[in-house]
Amino acid sequence: MARARLQDVADRAGVSLATASRVLNGSARQPGPELVSRVRAAAAELGYVVNAQAQALARSRTGLLGLVVQDISDPYFSSIAAGAQAAAREHGRMVLLASTDRDPSAEHDAVAAFAAHRVDAVVVVGTRWSAEEDAPVAAELAAFEASGGRAVVVGQPLGPAVVVRPPNAEGAADLATALLAEGHRRFVLLSAASRVRTAQERAGSFAEAVTAGGGEVVEVVEREFSRDGGYAAGDRVAELARAAVADGLDAPCVFAVSDVMAIGLIARLRDIGVGVPRDVRVAGFDDIPTLHDHVPAVSTVHIPLEEMGRLAVAAAVSEDGADVGASVGHEVVLRESTAR
Repeated sequence: MARARLQDVADRAGVSLATASRVLNGSARQPGPELVSRVRAAAAELGYVVNAQAQALARSRTGLLGLVVQDISDPYFSSIAAGAQAAAREHGRMVLLASTDRDPSAEHDAVAAFAAHRVDAVVVVGTRWSAEEDAPVAAELAAFEASGGRAVVVGQPLGPAVVVRPPNAEGAADLATALLAEGHRRFVLLSAASRVRTAQERAGSFAEAVTAGGGEVVEVVEREFSRDGGYAAGDRVAELARAAVADGLDAPCVFAVSDVMAIGLIARLRDIGVGVPRDVRVAGFDDIPTLHDHVPAVSTVHIPLEEMGRLAVAAAVSEDGADVGASVGHEVVLRESTAR
């Protein structure tokens, strides 16, 4: 059976096509209650499905938000997405999701696709890359805003977008201070390439605080900004731990710039017989939900991931374009993985 058309609904209700459209497509100009009731009854009888594009034209908005994350399998991003979804429901909006596999070109394509589908706002979540890599998506966001859309980023500034900033520098400095207070003096930084700005913010701030507190960063190990990157660093960290024992030095404390890197590192160390915290101490950053069940319990910096998603949506749907982009709070949480 052919799908019912709006004209079919108008004919069944005995009204004009324009009247049926105003009732079903959300126009502010509604006819009287009797006509509204007739049109809706006719639509129900015919199984008419409302045309979302027509509704968007009538209301001047689609009710859709585009959410672009770099890896939805990473609990950091899935937690932010959960907060964004919850806030969107509260505001009567729907979220369309794109995961880019940490590829700047895929990020640009996702923003362009959402703009083409006339979403009301685009939220881009994740670390920023080099200026050259970020330029295309920044330009796409600028064009989207110029056309009447709203752009929000969770991370570092990007183009004209409102920014919700994770407390990268503040949290890393406070973690370093807390570990120094626990008696740690020798540190290894497990970071990522210079193009990964989140990693650089966290590692740089941590190193500065260590030096200021009388500690020493004995080595910086750079790997992929992921769980697999942390796993790949395990052999080098084990070498550093064994060298420390041979030289009669204290075991190093590794600061991994994300929890998923810390988890990957601990997995590799376990595979090769290096104990945490017996032989190496390890701390992460983010306090992702899966960390709560990890053995050993991992020291980290707690940041409110779901709240960041909520703040991003609040900025996206704000009628006056309010900037909610101040850094969110954080808390250092010391657990078994850094016990001396």
